Amino acid sequence: MDRHRPRKRLGQHFLHDPGFVQRILDAVDPQPTEHVVEIGPGLGALTRDLLRRVGHLDVVELDRDVVPHLRAACAGLGELAVHRADAVHFDFAALRGAGPPLRVVGNLPYNVSTPLLFHLLDQIDHITDMHVMLQKEVVQRLAASPGNGDYGRLSIMVQCQCRVERLFNVPPAAFRPPPRVDSAVARLRPHAAPPVRLADPAVFKHLVTQAFSQRRKTLRNALRGILDTEQIQAQGLDPGLRPEVLSLEAYARLANAAASKYSGDRTGRAKP
Repeated sequence: MDRHRPRKRLGQHFLHDPGFVQRILDAVDPQPTEHVVEIGPGLGALTRDLLRRVGHLDVVELDRDVVPHLRAACAGLGELAVHRADAVHFDFAALRGAGPPLRVVGNLPYNVSTPLLFHLLDQIDHITDMHVMLQKEVVQRLAASPGNGDYGRLSIMVQCQCRVERLFNVPPAAFRPPPRVDSAVARLRPHAAPPVRLADPAVFKHLVTQAFSQRRKTLRNALRGILDTEQIQAQGLDPGLRPEVLSLEAYARLANAAASKYSGDRTGRAKP
């Protein structure tokens, strides 16, 4: 079988370094009783060892041309269920079914990593944890704290639902072809209890999105149409602050104040 050529339009960079494969495997530590699903298995560098550990493995792969290579690489190692689909639209809840929650592992395509993360967050009730490889700068954003230049919408939305751990960096040479950026592996674990109370998650999402749509604006300008100066001050916050210095808890207070103004509008915008 001819070797598959990575497709640039799909953001394909296949991990091939056995040392980093082992480090990911050690971090995940999959057990035979668990339901593991790998996103973007590619040519199976990690898939083979995951399958050896658990005996049955679900994989979600968009590129139909890699599937024969993947099946050949995993032949005789266990039961491999290939779901040829775009992970950004894949129904992980249906994959779980009535069984145990999923453990998600994946080298996420860098060109769709943010929408894919948000899609996984939408189904977080069906997930035990996620071990994901991303562009290093994205992992920095996931783990960033208020006041850090990497802190923003992605940081807040992920940290609202998960505890983020930066595990280790992965250099370009570990991939074929090597990407132009460094990569990193992160572990995301859903909180056992919500860190903040949200009156309306849709309002929270809308408010955070608007706050960072023009991040150099002050709160009074960034949240125009959602909360006015007095309403921001009522939450103990200075309207002259910039969005990147506010904590998750502060955004929750603002969103709950906004939610109290609205009734039935799931977008977070006031009714006419």
